[in-house]
Formats: sequence, C-alpha cells, structure tokens
Amino acid sequence: MVDASVPASRIQKARSTRIVGVGASAGGLEPLEQFISGVPTASGLAYVVVQHMDPTHKALLGELLQRVTAMPVHEVRDAQRIEPDVVYVIPPNTELTVVEGMLHLASPSQLHGRRLPIDVLFSSLARELGDRAIGVVLSGMGSDGTLGLQAIQSQGGLTLAQQPDSAQFDAMPKSAIAAGCVDIVALPGEMPARILGVAGAPAASGPGLPEAGDHAAALNSILGLLHDRTRHDLADYKPNTLVRRIGRRMAVHSLDTMTAYAAFLRHNTQELDLLFKEMLIGVTTFFRDPEVWQELRDQVLPTLLARHAAAGNGPLRAWVVGCSTGEEAYSLAITFAEVLESMPQRASCELQIFATDLNADAIAAARNGRFAPTITRDLTPARLAKFFTERPDGYQIDKRIRDMVLFAQHDVILDPPFTRLDILSCRNLMIYFSAALQRRLVPLFHYSLRHGGALLLGNSETVGRAQTLFIPLSPKSRLFWRGDNAGAVDAMVFPTHRRPASPSATQESTVPALNPPLVNLQSVADQLLLQTFSPPAVLVNDGGDIVYISGRTGRYLEPAAGKANWNIHVMARPAIRTQLAIALRTALQDKTPVQLRGLRLDDETTATVDITVQAVLQPKSFDGMAMIVFRDAALPPKRRGRLAKSAGPANTSVEDELVRARAEIQALRQEMRASQEELQAANEELQSTNEELQSANEELTTSKEEAQSMNEELQTINGELQSKLDDLALSQSDMQNLLNSTDIGPV
Repeated sequence: MVDASVPASRIQKARSTRIVGVGASAGGLEPLEQFISGVPTASGLAYVVVQHMDPTHKALLGELLQRVTAMPVHEVRDAQRIEPDVVYVIPPNTELTVVEGMLHLASPSQLHGRRLPIDVLFSSLARELGDRAIGVVLSGMGSDGTLGLQAIQSQGGLTLAQQPDSAQFDAMPKSAIAAGCVDIVALPGEMPARILGVAGAPAASGPGLPEAGDHAAALNSILGLLHDRTRHDLADYKPNTLVRRIGRRMAVHSLDTMTAYAAFLRHNTQELDLLFKEMLIGVTTFFRDPEVWQELRDQVLPTLLARHAAAGNGPLRAWVVGCSTGEEAYSLAITFAEVLESMPQRASCELQIFATDLNADAIAAARNGRFAPTITRDLTPARLAKFFTERPDGYQIDKRIRDMVLFAQHDVILDPPFTRLDILSCRNLMIYFSAALQRRLVPLFHYSLRHGGALLLGNSETVGRAQTLFIPLSPKSRLFWRGDNAGAVDAMVFPTHRRPASPSATQESTVPALNPPLVNLQSVADQLLLQTFSPPAVLVNDGGDIVYISGRTGRYLEPAAGKANWNIHVMARPAIRTQLAIALRTALQDKTPVQLRGLRLDDETTATVDITVQAVLQPKSFDGMAMIVFRDAALPPKRRGRLAKSAGPANTSVEDELVRARAEIQALRQEMRASQEELQAANEELQSTNEELQSANEELTTSKEEAQSMNEELQTINGELQSKLDDLALSQSDMQNLLNSTDIGPV
C-alpha cells in the first residue's frame, strides 16, 4: 500500500497543510481504491473524497476505502478540522467545502440530478489554498469537476485527471481535459507519486528546478516562446519569480532541466498557455490592508470630491492596475459609495473605475461579479447586506457597484496607459517586476494622473528614485499625492506595441542585372545624372517607414542605437525630427508639397538644410507614400561691426524661424485638439459598446444556465424511460416465453 518509488526526502518536505480533493462518480470506486492504495502513509497531505451518492442510502465508501489503506478514513462531520495523512469522505445528501482549515457540510443547493458537489469542493479549495490546492477528477458521467479544476488552475494549483481509456465512464475526465484545465493525465495508481513529485519539491531550489544563473539561454528561449505565443513580454519580471514558476511546471512533467522543458514547449502549445497562466499571480481580497482604505475614505476621497466640485470636469476617474478577479476594484467602488452617503452635498458625483489585468480568465471572473461565501471573512455584515445579494453558491455584487467598473485585459508594460486619472491603484504588482521596470512605471503613473491625483501602492512598494514626483500622504499606507515637479518625466518611456516592419523596409535600392542583354543609352545617362546631381531623398509610407533610399542620406539620417528600425521619425537628426514629422503629416493630409528652409542640422554647427516633403499621387499603388528630398543650404553671410548693428531691427533668418515655430505650434495645437476630441468620442463609443457587450454576455450566461439545467433534466428523464423500457422488454420476454411453453391459445 506504500509506494516505495517516492523518495522519503520528498515526502518529508511536503507541506502538511496541502489538501488533495478527489472527485468521482459512476465507476469511481475502483479508481478511488487504486488512488488511495498508492498514497504513502506519511505523505503529509490530507485527502478529501467526494463521490456522487444516492441521498437515501447509507454510504459504505469509507469502509471500502479503509480496506486498501493504513491511513484513517473518516466520514466528514461539520466543522471538522483537517489533519494530514487522513482520508475524509463526504456523507450522502450534502455539499462539502473547506474554510479556514476546516471541513463544513451544508444541504445541497440544487435538486438531485443537478448537483455538482465536486465543483463545490474544488472551488472552495481554490479560494482557501490558492496555488497550494490540488484537484483530481476520476471516472464519472457528466462534467462535474471541470469548473472546479478551472478555479484551482486559475489560482496556480495542481490539477489531475484520470486517463480516459482507463475509466469505466470517461465523460468527466474528458470534459476536464477538453477544457484545457488539467496539468497531469495519468492512471489513478500513478497519481500519488506525481502529486508528491510536485508538492514535495522545495519552493526555491532542489530537484526539478534549475540552479541560480544556470541555463540562461534556455530561460531566454522559454520567454521568447511565450512572447511569440501570447505577444506579452515577461523579460522584465524578476528572474527568481520566473524560475520558480517554470520549475513548478517542470516538476509536473518530471523534467530535470530547463533545456528539456524548453524543447517540450516547442511542440506543445497547450503547455505554453498553462505556463503563461502560471506566471500570472493573482492574489487579492476585499479591503486588503484596512487602514489604507480607511485613509482613502477619510482623507483622499473627500479631498478629490471637493476639487471635483470646484472644477466640475466630468466624473472622477480611477485605474486599478492588476485587478485580478476584481476585489480591489469593487472595494474602491464600495468605499466611494460610502463616502457619497456621508456627504449628501456630493451625491451627484460619479466615479468611473477602469480595472485591468493581463489574465483573461481573471477578467472574466471579475466581470461576472460572483464571489464565494468566504468573502464574509473580509467584509462586515453591513457591507454584505448593502452591496451584495446572497446566492446559494456565494454572493453577487450589487448592480450599482458593478456599473461603476469597466474591466479590460491590459498589459501595463506594453499597452498605453489610461490618462486624466484622479486615482491610480497599483498594489502588490510591482513586487514581481525588475527594478528597471519599476523605474519606468512610476513616471508613467505620474503622467497618467491629473494634478492632485492620488497613487496607491502596496505595503512593500515605493516610488523609488522618483520621490520628487509624489508627495507621501502616509508612508505606512503607501498613499501619495501627485506632485507638480515633472523634472524626472523626461526619462519616461511611453509603452506602445511595436509596429511590424514593412516587408520592403530592407529594399534600399534595386539590384541591376549582372549581364543586361542590351544597353539603353538613355537609361544609363539618366542613372549617371541621378547619381551625380540629384539630391539625397527617401520614400516613406504613411507610418514613416523608409521603403527606398536615393543618394547619400547619412548627413541627415542615422540608424538609432539598439534594434534596427528603418523609420524616419527615429533616424532623422534630433534638430530636424519634430519639424520633419509635422511636414510629413501635413503633406499626406493636404496632398501638397511642404517646404522647410534653413533648418540647422546641429546646434553646434552652421550647416543648414532645405527639405521638401511631397505626397506621391501617382501611381495609385503608391498612394499614402511621400518623397522627402534633402538639399544643403548655406547660412546668410554674417554682418560685422557697426554695419551689422544698423542693419535693421532683426535678422531675417531669425524672423523666418520664429514664424515657422509659431506655425508649427499652431498646427500642433490644432492636432492635439482634434486628437483629443477623437479620443473622447472613441472612448465614449467603446464604453457604450462595452456596456452592451456586458449586457449581452449576462443574457447569454443566463440562457446557457437554463439550457444546461434543461439538458440535465432531460438526461434524468431519459434514464428513467430507459429503465421502463428495460422493464417492459423483460415483461414482454416473460409473456412470450409463457406463450411458447404452454402452446395453448389464450383468450
């Protein structure tokens, strides 16, 4: 009964508080016995077994399992504390949950035939233990256990399913595997060793994890595969965090080296998706660190509301970065509602909260707004009664609180930030980022906030070197006011997705044939004239990507440091970059040539250049492109002595430059106004569309639940009809046998 293949060192290192939830249904007794018999008596884990049972008969499951294991097997009592190396079995006609290390029994919330006790147990394990939860699905009909395994996996826990071809009824394992929420597919007797191989691995080092600094090339390869698969760059996360998460997946697949795991990922896209979810750590609760929320309620929000009343510029705007499953965002909305109630004169004020996260599954859960009964630990009875609706499986957030929050998938590293914010909450997210990325994000947060906006950070987070940008309200609570000193913002790196390079960006010139059959004198003469006397020029598309270069342009353009980028806005000399960008936009919009005269190439030299930007109108295939021509120009001769002093009030070149600067400023202002109006209109449209989609999603979810309920009822009726058909066939057979045996015609 003891698996001798499991090393004793791993068994001893297994944490005693970890719980293994095991779910089975039809045909589940045999795999349960195989599983339990393979568990070592000193594994340090607790095992909770849930099987679909007849609610009207006494269960014998505990007695049957006790025959195959030396561990004690107990039928669960309400409020029973969990002990390691013990097997707990669910009683008939109950639902089982785990709360604060204790097993709790409750009456089933659904009618018989529609109950999902395995999902109930697994969901409570996910909420209670997070990434330390373990779920196992064995033989059974239906799909019970799939949603529970998804909940465990979303928290970083370990999920297993029985190999379908070894199950008497394979519907439950197949459902879980098809949902993509299973880490390990194995035979029931092999599962205990696989579980201990992961649960017994140390957190920071040991078998299955690479040594510090080892396999750097393999780590870069894995991050590259993740980037190609998800388009998200994790290179700026802390290496120790990445190595620990990768090591856990390596232990799941019994791989010893990171190089082997990288090779495994190249041929397994599903594992890439699982690894990416593993990297996204979602740990959150309602009103985490209550003293922070108290300061927000007593000082920050009243101050912002007073400023808002004076300015009157629309609703207050907040951004919750890394919102996970929504508890942080809803906590902010509840706090705002409570503040409004205490300030009747501000009752007309509104708060719009943008809550974002990289994890699409977490965003979906946050939009749903349903939470487990365990939130009673974090919320007062008054808040529960006021802002939540109690349901059989937990609590539903109130609609007026839900309408204050817009959820979206967003990568704070790559995607542009939300702006014009009054509150920005980024709590316990930057602790997973490298120091360089933290230094990049803090100025970005300063840029996103309005004057006088508030920044909330986690207890272990600070603004670092950018202390001049924020004024601390309370160092203990990590609340900061946005400062007016923007001196450090010059170093801000604005996140944007890189545009893919144009396919023709590397075509600098056409390559002539080596041995032309005929020599065209006119073409040769034209080519010589162009090479000798034509000015340098480049052909660019509407995005500024260079598609053709003519002549020597090194005097005006130079490659930027870093990754090769053939874009005119990057390659142009700094002194002419801004004016060239404005001229390019004007030429493409107005379809007229734009002349720039007397531009200095460098502040320290007297060299100047004249630039002509002209949109290409013919042929139509070149529509949207522009030709930029450079011509060297000489500075006007300097006037000396008294003659220079008496030669008019101002230098002509200076006047021209001032006129040009004023025109550029005016053009920039117009463009900024137009862009602002377009962005505001687009934002309103997106918000309206998002609300419509949210409403449609809720309706579809309701319809899906109704259809599922009807389908389960039809399955039950079908089973009853099949039983009656079997009885009828048996009666007919008996009657036929009677007639055949008597050989007498009955009346």
